[in-house]
Parts: sequence; structure tokens; C-alpha cells
Amino acid sequence: MKFHKIYAALLFISPIACAKTLDLNLDKTMPAIEKFYLDLHQSPELSYHEQQTGQKIARQLKQIGFDVTSNIGGFGVVGIYENGDGPTVMIRTDTDGLPIIEQTGKSYASNVTITNDEGATVGVMHGCGHDIHMSSFIGTAQQLVQHKDSWQGTLMMVAQPAEEVGGGAKAMLKEGLFSKFPTPDHVIALHVSASVPAGKVSMKNEYTMASVDSVDITVKGKGGHGAYPHTTIDPVVIASRIVLALQTVTSRELSPLEPSVITVGSIHGGSKHNVISDEVKLQLTLRSYNPEVRLQQIAAIKRISQGIALSAGLDKSLMPEVYVHEDESIPSTYNNPEQTNIVRNAISSAIGKDNVLETQAVMAGEDFGLYGRTEQNIPITLFWLGGVEKSQYIAAQKSGQTLPSLHSSKFAPDYKVALPTGIKAMSNAAVALFNN
Repeated sequence: MKFHKIYAALLFISPIACAKTLDLNLDKTMPAIEKFYLDLHQSPELSYHEQQTGQKIARQLKQIGFDVTSNIGGFGVVGIYENGDGPTVMIRTDTDGLPIIEQTGKSYASNVTITNDEGATVGVMHGCGHDIHMSSFIGTAQQLVQHKDSWQGTLMMVAQPAEEVGGGAKAMLKEGLFSKFPTPDHVIALHVSASVPAGKVSMKNEYTMASVDSVDITVKGKGGHGAYPHTTIDPVVIASRIVLALQTVTSRELSPLEPSVITVGSIHGGSKHNVISDEVKLQLTLRSYNPEVRLQQIAAIKRISQGIALSAGLDKSLMPEVYVHEDESIPSTYNNPEQTNIVRNAISSAIGKDNVLETQAVMAGEDFGLYGRTEQNIPITLFWLGGVEKSQYIAAQKSGQTLPSLHSSKFAPDYKVALPTGIKAMSNAAVALFNN
């Protein structure tokens, strides 16, 4: 992967090309950032409903001095700050919460409940740390404007909705994020970590997060009385055979050097003990890094499902239906090595080399990867911001207990440490890319 533009000449002519670590006076700004965080934490909004959150982000960016456009790709926000000639650096945050009832016991816990599209009452919580992301995002915007003498170019702040459902990045790109606004030369983001102690960050080059696909399989059959199975073709049995056979895709069809996950997360069929149904529904999640592996997974699912149905004696008119939710599909996140090395070095200088860890790729997914898959072939980098309170982390290491994960009702990041770390890391990473 190559950089979209080359600014090598700046290395020789710009007086700020070798900028030092920013001297951030966070003591003055952190009280307001923490207040903003607590407000966001207590007022989360679900995917595609982030209207108030978007307005809060827009107001903050306008106050800092950005040219702001709202309602891009839903309730997305784009802030542009021009500061002379140079590259365009895009910093992205996500804004949506999750349908979780918070059980952290914190005095500032979210008490928000809503009625969802199915008519059920659900809690709403920032269980994936997007409130940390947004607060760090605003803090970074403040610092970069205050230290604009340290960089030249265009700063592009993008607050993206609907990350949790894989739709926000697609919607913003479709609406012209890279055509109506300056096309970035670098795109960076952070994501809070539930396994790294606050005060540290972690990252890796190349693949860092997986592609994600949701797949439905509708298995058909010929129903009847449970006492006379020989007069039926039982879709429960067919579905069970499919579930087991799918486990051989990763273990026997794909290279053992290629990470792959095929999980059947839901199986529903039948209505009564003694009734053989006509239909069973399966819901799957697929994960991989290599796009070719993804295509192999999908092809194998279709082939295996049909083959088992045929072996059961079903007519071709009753073959299983395999539906891939392409609107929810997201690619893997690939950290451009050259750019990521620049980011790593800048963050190491800002917070100390010992506080920058190397991590492994995970099978979780993030639609951030889409920003690096456009025709412009823009380099992207996502790094992890430690969120675990230090004493809690040490205790867990000693006892072997599992820490609350992202998307847990008990996940509560140590925001007083994580936020200044995130602001220092992102601000210095951005300046390094401006001056590269």
C-alpha cells in the first residue's frame, strides 16, 4: 500500500519538518473534556439515532474554529481546519452506543432506556468506549489548533455514526466523504482497549482487526408427525449436519496459516415436541483477514449446505437459501506499516516507549477498515488506547480472573487516565504525519 501523496520536499524546506513532541498543557483543558465525557456517557444513542450526539460534536468543533458540516451519512459530522499548505490528515471517531443495560455501579452510569424497533424496552450504554473516543477526539482537535504553529496542512475531523452495525463508514463514503471534502493523505483512529492498562497504548502493523460478515441460512424440509419421521425430510437433522460440516471449512479447506472463524450463533426451528417442521433458520458470523479467505468461506457455506440437502433427498426447489448481509459486511483493518511506524514513534516520544506495546491481531471487526479500501488507497492506522484501571489490571493478572470485555455491561474505562493519554497520543501522531 502506498501513500496517496508524497510530501518528501517538506523534509528539506519546512522549518517544522522535525517537530518535537508537543508540550500539551492538559491541566487547563482536562476538566472540560472530562465533563464532556461524562455527558456523553450518560446520554448514549443507538446506531442510526445519534442525532443529539452529532450535534454535541458539531458544537464543540465549531467552538474550536472548524468549518463544520453535519448530517453526513446519517448523523455524521465533518470538521475541516485549514492551516496552510501540506497534507490532509483525517482523524476519525465513532459515536454510537449499544443496547446494553449498564451494570458498572458507577455514579455516572447511563440510565437511558428506549423502545427499540421490535417494541422492546432496552438499555443504552457506551459499552464499547465510543464516549472515550469522542472525548479524546475533541481534546485532540483543541490541542492541534492551539499548536497550529507545529504543523501545516488540513486537519479533517470525522465523527462517524453507526459503527456498531457496520453501516456508518459506508454511508459517509457513499455521500462523498472523500469527494465533497478534502481527500485525506493519512487516516488515523484510536479504539479503547479492555485488556490494556490505562496510560498505555498498543498497536501492530498490517492486519489488526478482522473482516466481519453476517450470514443467514434457511434450511427447508418436508414436515410431519414426529412419530412418523420416515414420511418426512427433517430440516432439524439437515441443519444439524450443516452446523457440524461447516466446522471443517476452517480445519480442512483453508490453509492453517490463514486465520478463519465460522460461528453458528443462532439456530431456530420447530414449534412442538412431536412436530417435524418445514424450516430451520441458522445465523452465522464469519471472520477473516484475507479477502480471498472470506470468499472461500462463503462459497464453502453455499456448497456444503446444498450438498447436505441433496444427500437428504430434497428437491432442488427446496435447497437451502444462503443470504450474506452485504450491507453489514466490513473488511479487515490493515494498518499501513510505513504510516503505523511513524505513528508508533510519535506516540513513544509523547508518552514513553515503555508505554507503547505491541499487540496481536484480533477477530473483532471495525468498519474503520473501509477508509483504506477506497480507490484512493489511503494509508490507515488504528491503535488501541488502554482503558483498564491499573490496580484492577494488576489484580486480574495475579488472580487470573477475566476483565470485563468490550460490549460488557460492566465495562468501565479509567477515563481520568485514558483521556489524557489518548489526547497526547493522537495529537502527536497527527503532527508527525503532517510533518512526515
